[in-house]
Amino acid sequence: MRKISADLIITHDGMPLSDGVVIYDEETTEILDVLEISEGIGDVKHHRGVLIPGYVNAHCHLELSHLKDVIPTGTGLIPFIQGVVSLRDFPQEVIDEQIIRADQEMFNNGIVAVGDISNKADTAITKEKSPIRYYTFVEMFDFLQEDQALTTFEGYREVFENQSDHGQNKKSYVPHAPYSVSKRLFDLINEHNQGDATVSIHNQELHAENQLFLDKTGEFLDFYKGFGLSLDQFEPIAKSAIHYTLEHLSTSFRTIMVHNTTTTKHDIAKAQIKNPQIYWATCPNANLYIENALPNYKDFIDCGAKMCIGTDSLSSNWQLSIFEEMRTIKRFQSDIDDIDLIKWATLHGAQALGYQDLGRIVKGSRPAINLIDVPVVEGKFNLNEAVSSLRIV
Repeated sequence: MRKISADLIITHDGMPLSDGVVIYDEETTEILDVLEISEGIGDVKHHRGVLIPGYVNAHCHLELSHLKDVIPTGTGLIPFIQGVVSLRDFPQEVIDEQIIRADQEMFNNGIVAVGDISNKADTAITKEKSPIRYYTFVEMFDFLQEDQALTTFEGYREVFENQSDHGQNKKSYVPHAPYSVSKRLFDLINEHNQGDATVSIHNQELHAENQLFLDKTGEFLDFYKGFGLSLDQFEPIAKSAIHYTLEHLSTSFRTIMVHNTTTTKHDIAKAQIKNPQIYWATCPNANLYIENALPNYKDFIDCGAKMCIGTDSLSSNWQLSIFEEMRTIKRFQSDIDDIDLIKWATLHGAQALGYQDLGRIVKGSRPAINLIDVPVVEGKFNLNEAVSSLRIV
């Protein structure tokens, strides 16, 4: 049994504790108790800074870890996708080695759970062995070709069956993006997910995505031509891309909308009426890496959206660190409340993935604990002044 304290403890279970102590089992990491007063209870190790639950990476592509520093920054989304597709032919041993390295990097950076996109089963072995919990999203796309939907789905069954659901790991079928999934493929995904599932979909990463659905114009027309695919059967809906998703993706499951760079307040409000189980994952460093753009976070805050944070992949990021994503958000939108931002990075991500014992420092939970090295004055702190984040439990 160990006892730790800090200048401030963010439990996400009531007000932050300025003079509290966390008691945990050293072997299982289970929280045995959280006390408001640290005096008179024996040997307590005190830390400078803020104690928070372990980070949850709500959106990652672990299988692309071998593409670190391969695709240049600032290409825009469509050239980036073309780069990912054309650069996948690496020796398997290199792919495997980089997956293991990236998993270890996330663990070292205090990440306890990951919502991971998989188009292959390359990551399955690492997930079986990792101390991190993985919710694997087996992602599929048929590029709006209705006649290819069933063949596409059947092709991904093997990936799904070979991916890890060992222990606390989970998995589900998910669509890639509105511009790449036909109505029929949405139906198949809806039919085959079961029970307490989470689904994930890339959403509104660039204006061209909305243009396609508004009036069938924009860069995606050339994108499809480049792959030799016809859009003759596609009819625009005179609405933004998210409305296509809302019409065809089941509301029975928790849904993570990912990126949301061009999502408007109107889009957010409509989506949350349609499905109260929606979470909004932002991957700021990846957005800057690819498109040099960020969502308007104020719109999400004003709508009461449940935000969570992802890293995307090492093909579109410099590191896999939720702490660094938080620092980026604060750098560009410094008015976001620090405790709310920590909630995005921990509690909301855990809820989005359905891990009820993560994201909060409460008796009976096993969230791991991170220490943010930041000055605390009269119970207040500013993440802009944070120096580092360290996993201590």
